[in-house]
Amino acid sequence: MGKIERSEVPAADQDRLENLVRNRNTPQKVVWRARIVLLTGEGLRASEVAARVGTSLLTVRRCRRRYAQAGVEGLLKDATRPPGRKPLTAAVIQRVVDMTLHEKPPRATQWSVRSMAAAVGLSHTSVQWIWHAHGLKPHLIKTFKLSTDKRFVETVQDVVGLYLDPLDKALVLTVDEKSQIQALDRTQPNLPLKKGRAGTMTHDDQRHGTTTLFAALDGATGTVLGTCMKRHRHQEFLRFLREIDRVTDKRLDLHLIVDNDATHKHPK
Repeated sequence: MGKIERSEVPAADQDRLENLVRNRNTPQKVVWRARIVLLTGEGLRASEVAARVGTSLLTVRRCRRRYAQAGVEGLLKDATRPPGRKPLTAAVIQRVVDMTLHEKPPRATQWSVRSMAAAVGLSHTSVQWIWHAHGLKPHLIKTFKLSTDKRFVETVQDVVGLYLDPLDKALVLTVDEKSQIQALDRTQPNLPLKKGRAGTMTHDDQRHGTTTLFAALDGATGTVLGTCMKRHRHQEFLRFLREIDRVTDKRLDLHLIVDNDATHKHPK
């Protein structure tokens, strides 16, 4: 590209370029471009302009070409650049989704981002973006089990109804038990908290076997009825039911919600 003589930079453009150089609010890259055009208009060679401005020869030539094509306005904004990576097409995205939902990788139980990327010819970040956009998480598996109880629907309706719309003059208790609770005690008495010293206890404990906690929760008041027994059998559960019947108000109908534990399904 030949030299740009001073006469090739119109006076109006020269004044505008000088104002851009003097204005402290002008971005530095625009100042460089304006100085390149001004120095080129003075008849300096491209190498001399690059040395004066402190930039590369390629930048000087690119700036002169942009000014010749678009004038001062071409120096004020960056040239548009094509994206470094082509956007994913709808067909490619659909293929990744379909393979994730309906296919399994060879010698594996579920897809990983890298195995899927190798299978479809994408980067693992692109696969991760597709999965995130569609809410797909092949590494997660949730378990479920359908009830085999023939009265399941009726039971659910009854239980939910007791919680949401309790009966008048009725007491609803949720009953369950916690078995195999270790009865532990420290080998020596604990020392209490004192001024300047924290409470202390021994590092070892003494085992006293296990116990089972039977409890009944009144969801309306938060009251808990509970007792501990040595064994976890239907005999102990019946004893706890008799205890509930003894301590609760006899004027109220009693409704108990229990699970399907074998202890609760004994014929007695």
